[in-house]
Amino acid sequence: MTDGSPASARRSIAPPPALGDAARLRALADTGLDAAPDEAFDRFARLVSDLLDVPVALVSLVSADRQFFPGAVGLPEPWSQRRQTPLSHSFCQHVVDIEVPMVLPDARLYPRVRDNLAIDDLGVVAYAGMPLTDLSGRVLGSLCAIDNKPRAWTAGQLRTLADLAAACSSELRLRIALDGAQEARRRIVRAHQRLELLAGVSETLAGTLDVGTSLRRLAATMVPLLADWCLLTLVGPSGQPREVVAVHRDPARTPDVDRFAELLRTGLSQESIIRAVLRTGQPRLGGVASLADVARGTTDPEMSAIAERLGIASYLSVPVRAVGGTVLGAITLVNAADRQQFDDRDLLTAVDIGRRAGQSVGNSSMYGEQRHVAEVLQHSMLPRLPLLTELELTARYQPAADRVEVGGDWYDAFVQPDGDLIAAIGDVAGHDIEAAATMGQLRNLVRGNAFGRPDAVGALMTHLDSAIRGLRLPIAATATLVRICGQRSGVREVTWCNAGHPPALVVRAGGAVEVLEATPEPLLGLARPSVRTSQSTSLSTGDTLLLYTDGLIERRDRPIDEGLAELVQRLTGTDTVPLDDLCDLLLASNQHREDDTALLAVRAR
Repeated sequence: MTDGSPASARRSIAPPPALGDAARLRALADTGLDAAPDEAFDRFARLVSDLLDVPVALVSLVSADRQFFPGAVGLPEPWSQRRQTPLSHSFCQHVVDIEVPMVLPDARLYPRVRDNLAIDDLGVVAYAGMPLTDLSGRVLGSLCAIDNKPRAWTAGQLRTLADLAAACSSELRLRIALDGAQEARRRIVRAHQRLELLAGVSETLAGTLDVGTSLRRLAATMVPLLADWCLLTLVGPSGQPREVVAVHRDPARTPDVDRFAELLRTGLSQESIIRAVLRTGQPRLGGVASLADVARGTTDPEMSAIAERLGIASYLSVPVRAVGGTVLGAITLVNAADRQQFDDRDLLTAVDIGRRAGQSVGNSSMYGEQRHVAEVLQHSMLPRLPLLTELELTARYQPAADRVEVGGDWYDAFVQPDGDLIAAIGDVAGHDIEAAATMGQLRNLVRGNAFGRPDAVGALMTHLDSAIRGLRLPIAATATLVRICGQRSGVREVTWCNAGHPPALVVRAGGAVEVLEATPEPLLGLARPSVRTSQSTSLSTGDTLLLYTDGLIERRDRPIDEGLAELVQRLTGTDTVPLDDLCDLLLASNQHREDDTALLAVRAR
């Protein structure tokens, strides 16, 4: 080596801190990939090897202590069989660290890697690696091309490698999304199978996935059948009560029992029976109880006064457990002096109710988590719009009114190296997590296909069609691609290509609305190749270009042409309405939406 460093010194170099990032490692694990061949990623490696004419090509994913290759071509033995190397042989770890492409004509000349053991053991001399990212932009590894001799990488080769890396990243994101969806579905299926076996209390809890509703129904079932009054307590992540439902058999005592529940959220002492049940998960029975038990278990004297009015002579408290055994809360039943004291049989009944309630609450929580994940996934796929001096951009995404799911609607906008703005909008068929994952693939393909290329938008769409077919991606989508060129004498040229998507609209300064009609062209992803065309118009200062998906204009009870005509009417005269307000008004007027809606508005300033 050029500096004479011994091999032991080279091995002692600490890995980059980015490799140990917990969120990155979770995303890496969610791909479900390891040091084993995967046909999809082997295909990417073969494409790199063939298109760049290199002996070695890798889809390399980097963990905290190794790199592994679900896709590989040309590795020497024993690495070809192992499909992994330690970090001492990893160039790709540096791509994870710097989060940008790493291109080395001769690795032996670069201090960062010249002592890497891959040079001697794997014959790595020339290296070009493009980042592979998840939906949050975390770099999981690299799609890399390797030569065993010095090599001057051409711009065309690097562009091809970047395009393939974008597609490979989309495949990784699809694996992550599908893994999460499949696991969520498995959990829901198991929960529903268990719910089918429930009887009695389970029937009371059925019919709702709302936790609060479930608790109120359960409380109403147990009082007065099992107790004079009851408390249902759920805990938050900190282990403290976050939700308490209380019911008394006497409606006149409702204000008292509600106040007791309110104070219970913060008024439990370390000696509280409920706190002990929440902490240990073990049931507690007080066959004989008094106000002294309340006083010991609370920190607010008002709770003892309320308990005296409600009545307390015996109690029992049991855990509400999730399927995995986690304590979600507690059920506490209380009887006054004129009712029989609780005994072991009552305790067994309450324990069974707690178990069944835990299944219902766990199912409700699981549904809420899945819904939250769906919302976060959808919005994580929507890009940040560029901030430009001469163009104002605003976008909106709104799910359908009757569900909260991810879907296939998307938009994008980014600035080319020459200053032109590329804007796009599209709609992938479907309203589930597969549609959202496909949408992410398509959006990234559009970016990888268009960025840095001066081609007409029709040619870009033609090439995009070819990429979808060539990579055998299961994509069927409508889309509109727009290029907005730099300003000349206050006017900007706008070219667009429409693949089966609702027509874009231009609100001219002065309030007139122009529909950008074009010869109909087929959807993206159809099996038969199609040459796309470009259309052109112009944007002057004060003009607004509006791209949208069909959720804004389509309803079951009317033709889509009527919806378009209504939209044109709503837009007429809105040239002076602030862009944010305009988008909000359009969504607010679409109260009976039956489909997801995406909007992207661009106004020339």
